[in-house]
Parts: sequence; structure tokens; C-alpha cells
Amino acid sequence: MGLVVKQDYLCVHLRKKLKMPLGEEKNGACDRSIYVNNPHLDSMTDDILYHFNLGTSTHDLPAMFGDVKFVCVGGSPWRMKSFIEYIAKELGLSEPNADYPNICAGTDRYAMYKVGPVLSVSHGMGIPSISIMLHELIKLLYHARCTDVTVVRIGTSGGIGLKPGTVVVTKQSVDSVFQPRLEQIILGKPVVRSTELDGELAEELLQCSKDLAEFETVIGNTMCTLDFYEGQARLDGAFCSYSEEDKQSYLAEAYAAGVRNIEMESSVFAAMCKLSNLRAAVVCVALLHRLKGDQLTSSHDVLNSYQQRPQVLVGHYIKKKLNVGKNIVKF
Repeated sequence: MGLVVKQDYLCVHLRKKLKMPLGEEKNGACDRSIYVNNPHLDSMTDDILYHFNLGTSTHDLPAMFGDVKFVCVGGSPWRMKSFIEYIAKELGLSEPNADYPNICAGTDRYAMYKVGPVLSVSHGMGIPSISIMLHELIKLLYHARCTDVTVVRIGTSGGIGLKPGTVVVTKQSVDSVFQPRLEQIILGKPVVRSTELDGELAEELLQCSKDLAEFETVIGNTMCTLDFYEGQARLDGAFCSYSEEDKQSYLAEAYAAGVRNIEMESSVFAAMCKLSNLRAAVVCVALLHRLKGDQLTSSHDVLNSYQQRPQVLVGHYIKKKLNVGKNIVKF
């Protein structure tokens, strides 16, 4: 029995032996368990994951999700269904004419799909949307008693100093002044959290790209902004109070600080995964070179091919970790 498998077994066995009821799991007993820092959860008889249309009294979350080892999240429901169809084929779990139902079909906020040990969830656009999703996702994994879970955000971004189609694995998520932090106002007071990601995981993903040898992949800082236009120094929004020279100067400063791409979710993703003891990575493709323009001019087919690259890379990583093709792991 491998180390991870043995540890998972011991964690589950311990909880069964102690007969810990749902919502009273004591995280920290096992190094790879999901951590939630909220004492109020222990007194709740039912935890309703409203935006997922799931709950601890209405669904058997350990039975539904207890085997999850990989969670991939991305902006659009379409992209995440496409990913689950792709990974099902890669893992040899797909069937002819297979349909993967949306587990969150009772709500229009997010979409969720599952095959084997892989969960695929949409998160919408921007920090507020992904934050809501992550709160409920982390609690879902906690209530399901999952262990040894890796979470990866796959998506699109604007590149700096990169040719379109380059995949960026995030080293650090930085804010608009290039600091690796997330500042959030809680009860009227600023709270600053680290946006550190798993460096070892980033290197593993880079090695997977080298194994594939299909597209360029780099590790670099990702700037997470609060909006798509002015916050990203675009010149094509409804409002703009700066010049082309101002834009170029700012983006050059970002590049000098190690920023290689820009998006709108990585900071809160990194912060919340770190707080929850989740190994996490951000893998985004650069759809354009922001120093050369603001609007997407590539054809639909080209852009679609670019969007497949993060899922191909992450799919290869998952296959490698599960030893698919070597008949070691069974689902």
C-alpha cells in the first residue's frame, strides 16, 4: 500500500472509529486533510451549500465526493464541461455517447461535473464570484472528508512579453502594485493574506509541459486585477484617463516585477487554497500580448486551440500522478 493511499486509509479509518458526525470532523488530525477555520460550523446541524444546490442533510457528500483527488476550476460552465469530457477520455473512463450531468443543475450560478477522482467546477468572472464558489467548494471537500486534494485553476489571460498561446504557470499572484498579497475588508478592517502557491507543484506542471513538447510554458508571476479594463491598463473601455505611453510604462514595470500575465481570480484562489491546506496551481494561457494591443484579433479557431492548452497540460499531470496506462490505479 503506497504512502498516500495508506495515509488516506488511516484518516478515514480514524474518523469512522471515532464516529465523527458530519460537520464535526477535526481537521489537522491528518496532514493532508482539508482545513476550515470556522468554529461556527461545528454547531450547525445542516450546512447548505446554497450556490451549489447541495447540503449536508440533503446529500451524502462523502459518498458523492469522498474519492476526489483533483479539482479543476475555470470561468465558464462550457469550459469545465469540456474539461470533464476531455479528462474522462484521457483516464479511460469515458463511454460512447456518455453525458456528464451538471451536479449543480438546481442553480444557475455554477456548474459542476465529476468523473472518477476528478471534479470540474466553474467559478464565473472575478474575485467575488470565485470567492463564493471556493467557500462552498472547500466546505464540500471538508464535509466529504476528502484528503490529499490538488486544486488547479485553468483559464485564459493577457500575456506580457509572451507570444499568444504561451501557457503561464503562476509562481505568485500579485496585486496591481505587484505585491504578493490579497487585501480584503472584513468587519470594516483590512485583512491581508498571502497569495503563495505551491512551488513544487508549479515545477511539476512545467515538467509535464516539457514531456508534452506541444506548446511553450513558463513560470511567472500573475497580476490579479479587480476589473478587465482600467485595472488592466486597457485603452478600449468605456472610460480611460491615461495615455498609450502611460499604459506601456505600467506594463513594462509589471514585466520588470516578474509579471507574465494578467487575470482576475488568482489572488483569492491562492489565498483561500493556502488557508485550506490545499495544494494549488494556476495555469492560464495568454491569448494576446498586451504590449501590442488590447483586443483579441485571432480567429475563433485559433483562440479555441489556445484555450485547450491548459486542460491538456493539467490532464497530462493528472494522468501522470495516477499512473494511467501502467495499470496501477483503479477507479
